[in-house]
Amino acid sequence: MKIGPYTLVSPVYVAPMAGVTDAPFRKIAREFGAGLACTEMISSEALVRQHRESFRLMDLGWDEHPVSVQLMGGDPRVMAQAARLAEEAGADIVDINMGCPVPKVVKTSGGSSLLRDPDGASRVAEAVVGAVSVPVTVKIRLGWDFATRNYLEMATRLERTGIQGLAVHGRTRSQRYDPSADWIAVAQVKAAVTIPVAGSGDLRTADDAVRRMRESGVDAVMLGRGILGNLWLVRQTVARLTTGETVPALSWIEQIELVRRHCDLVLDYYGAERGPRLLRKFIAWGLRGFRGAARLRTMVQSVATPADVTVVLDLRSRLTELFRARPVVQA
Repeated sequence: MKIGPYTLVSPVYVAPMAGVTDAPFRKIAREFGAGLACTEMISSEALVRQHRESFRLMDLGWDEHPVSVQLMGGDPRVMAQAARLAEEAGADIVDINMGCPVPKVVKTSGGSSLLRDPDGASRVAEAVVGAVSVPVTVKIRLGWDFATRNYLEMATRLERTGIQGLAVHGRTRSQRYDPSADWIAVAQVKAAVTIPVAGSGDLRTADDAVRRMRESGVDAVMLGRGILGNLWLVRQTVARLTTGETVPALSWIEQIELVRRHCDLVLDYYGAERGPRLLRKFIAWGLRGFRGAARLRTMVQSVATPADVTVVLDLRSRLTELFRARPVVQA
């Protein structure tokens, strides 16, 4: 599939996730075959004000291209200015977040708050499209709440602004992540527009992705929470959707090695002082689900140095041998 001039290597996107999809995470996802990876959500206001951390989030030096930068905000002028900065930083695609349900984002008139204001959302999209020469995409939910599910209006109006791709999460803002995603609605969006559509929601196995693409007709799937602690799902999903191959789950030892490599990349990218603290959640996610995992929780939360990382992973390896753990069965 294509977004603007870019032909993607696979119909598998990695969703932008705050505190997750940093440069090391994106690097592994692309190595596993993801067709597109996106930065963490970046506040347009913070970017325009030259906030150092916002520019770090937009560091694309490790990325395989094309790469997307996601911006959040409700002011068309500020969003346009931020989009120009993203393009200057090397973004191949600028993505607009109109789906984040987090209250602190909604309070800024960004994220899913724009679902309540289709006119305002259209103005934001028009401003960004007009500010950059690269393709612009948008991520939406089905609406603010069940009583105001305006996803078809949003999709068709956004398409008219000149955006070149749309991602749809099959829930409203008020639903957050429960109950199950509505892929019938996602299919309706695909049928209503001519631009590429990626579907998102409850994709936890490669079989899920195959079934949802077949049922909805979307051009791509966007993997999100299902890859937390299970980046191998990217490889499995890419294989099923591109060649039909069923890639087996990792053994426990292989899973440890994947976590170890992720740790090495994070330490290399952030350094020995900041890196270990950022790794705590990734280690905890990557090592869950085996007998004896509870013994490591306290250790993981106290990781503060590269040596601590090594101790935890080496202990994990010894516990695996002790319990003769069976291959990982990913949920």
